[in-house]
Amino acid sequence: MSAQNAVDASRAGGTAQTVATVFRIESARIVAAAARIVRDIGLAEELAQDAAVAALERWPVSGVPDNPAAWLMATAKHRAIDLVRRRDVYARKLAEMGRDLESAAAAYEPDPADLVPGPDDIDDDLLRLVFTACHPVLSAEARTALTLRLLGGLTTEEIARAFLVPETTVAQRIVRAKRTLAKAGVPFEAPYGEERAERLPSVLDVIYLVFNEGYAATTGADWLRPGLCEDALRLARVLAGLMPEEPEVHGLAALLELQASRMAARTGPGGEPVLLAEQNRRRWDQLLIRRGFAALGRAGAVGGVPGRYALQAAIAACHARAVTYEDTDWPTIAALYARLAVIAPSPVVELNRAVAVSMAEGPEAGLEVVEAVAGEPALREYHLLPSVRGDLLARLGRSEEARTEFARAAALTRNARERALLLAKASQPEA
Repeated sequence: MSAQNAVDASRAGGTAQTVATVFRIESARIVAAAARIVRDIGLAEELAQDAAVAALERWPVSGVPDNPAAWLMATAKHRAIDLVRRRDVYARKLAEMGRDLESAAAAYEPDPADLVPGPDDIDDDLLRLVFTACHPVLSAEARTALTLRLLGGLTTEEIARAFLVPETTVAQRIVRAKRTLAKAGVPFEAPYGEERAERLPSVLDVIYLVFNEGYAATTGADWLRPGLCEDALRLARVLAGLMPEEPEVHGLAALLELQASRMAARTGPGGEPVLLAEQNRRRWDQLLIRRGFAALGRAGAVGGVPGRYALQAAIAACHARAVTYEDTDWPTIAALYARLAVIAPSPVVELNRAVAVSMAEGPEAGLEVVEAVAGEPALREYHLLPSVRGDLLARLGRSEEARTEFARAAALTRNARERALLLAKASQPEA
């Protein structure tokens, strides 16, 4: 290989990484914008991927654009418009979409007037994408998997770990979901009235899972993916404004505000994870905490029995109120987890309850809760099970057993930062 060829190959490799990074961040917006034009989620995803392929072909020659995200968006939109124009039904589509399509053809950016929602409209492409993917024609599992793929840009591996199911299962759900939406002719639009209320639980679940993937990434070299958290938090805020009489919408908004308030304290100077007990609480964002408290208050003011998100927000509020880790009201948190386990039972909730019980009543009590769910199939490959068990065993002075559990947890996690943290615990003389 000549020196020039080596330089070209190196440049191409760097460009490919740039394309991959930008596409991962912007893919949801690109898919949503294309879907608004072609009215087909599966086709929109293909157009977005075509734009990425075009970037891989052109950028090594022309250079990376000053605004690579806008380039990808413009390419996908133009291809979507060309596709619509080639269809025999172009005239009907143009009349149906009217000004939206004309604006997309004339400019890469939407008219600011289009961004102002009406009193009962969701004029946001990402929210349209979520509500469309959460159509009742799909199963609950398929809705969530598809939307995580489209909105969060998550891989099938990441979604599988979020669901605690095999990757092949998730891949099949996504493929079938896109086929089902296309076959049913589901429009790319926001529902109204009862239909919106029917889809709301799935939408809230998806926003929550997207935030969680940003808050503690399941794979990769980084512990956090702030862009996902920001997208999820923005969508939760928009929903809270559009549906002020839905307590769980406010509950989710409160939970995400309070969780997001800790983001700056969750990593150290080198990007390493900083766990709750070691976090510098002066780095917690007080504005987000106040917003979280206000949203939690609105959830309570609407009335009704607190749902799963309102209860989790109440747990997060307990942490936010504590000046230090030692000041945390663990008995209240344990009681809230017990209530959560009744209305939304799951092995993961029980695992979290075990931690709270251990802090309120001692590690032996917490270990009993862990052992009660340790045989659950969903937790078989879940790294936090041995991680929690290791922490409890270490507190009980059972160091050798604790090191074994930490090593097992490190082998199960797919996140490099988390693996390093667990291996460090496993190597400690007294785990």
